[in-house]
Amino acid sequence: MKRIGKFSAGIGLLLALFAGGVRAAEEIKIGFLVKQAEEPWFQDEWRFADQAAREKGFKLVKIGVPNGDKVLMAIDNLAAQHAQGFIICSPDVKLGTAIYSEAKQNRLKVMSVDDRLVDGANKPIAAIPHMGISAFKIGEQVGLAIAGEIKKRGWRMEEVGAIRLSYDQLPTAKERTDGAVAALKAAGLPGGNLINAPQAKTDTENAFNAANIAITQNQKYKHWVAFGMNDEAVLGAVRASEGRGIGVGNFIGVGIGGSKAAMNEFAKTGTTGFFGTILISPKRHGYETAANMYEWIKTGKSPEALILTSGKLMTRGNASEVRKEMGLQ
Repeated sequence: MKRIGKFSAGIGLLLALFAGGVRAAEEIKIGFLVKQAEEPWFQDEWRFADQAAREKGFKLVKIGVPNGDKVLMAIDNLAAQHAQGFIICSPDVKLGTAIYSEAKQNRLKVMSVDDRLVDGANKPIAAIPHMGISAFKIGEQVGLAIAGEIKKRGWRMEEVGAIRLSYDQLPTAKERTDGAVAALKAAGLPGGNLINAPQAKTDTENAFNAANIAITQNQKYKHWVAFGMNDEAVLGAVRASEGRGIGVGNFIGVGIGGSKAAMNEFAKTGTTGFFGTILISPKRHGYETAANMYEWIKTGKSPEALILTSGKLMTRGNASEVRKEMGLQ
């Protein structure tokens, strides 16, 4: 009887261990690695990824990876936790080959977000699905917004000076301003009216200096517009225009990002030439990538190889509505 009892107990223990193993195998665990965990953009991405985790029923592991060593350690950490995949915005896109190799070695599925991973030849790694921002498309949205406001105000295109706050050493910045230039030219702005104003850095102070020089050297224009890689660039041009005595009614600035500084400008009434900003939403980048990874793990359906998102024009008049639509309030 004792032998039977021990046998039964052993069987029970094996069944319990087996059941526990099945439960562990069924649990889907996904990592979400970002290069600057303290930045609001990445905090929002994580927040929306958490939403996907709650709705879909998987566990999300959030890890900040500020350098290459942290990236590789995080991947090993995920493997040790029996995760099945991860999403990453790497601190250096040239780590792509190492990331892909480490993921394969640990049998982890991998997707990139925001910044696309490249190989040793600086070419995108097609085997890694990616969701990013279409810099050129967002630039076009800036140009279209400016062109629409020019038309609304009844300005003649030949009387408009267009300041391109440039930072061409950063490909994303160049693509954004190239998109704006293309849209403005298509709307009828003469090419000669485009004034290149190179920034030493991508902040408001350097944009102010660049725009101030551009305005000083081109005083023949009756009206002015400005665009650049972000809100800070355009705000620098706005401040320069104020310093040069250009009235609010003769200036249109459209930024990119939907920053707090942009919201502060919207709080002003009739005292700023900052017309609008293209708000980029972290919702798709957080929620959708996490949901896509979940489906890839659960059903084997891989995400689209390349998904490029754009933004939405936010002005003083629709700021609350657009932010709500983007899930930011």
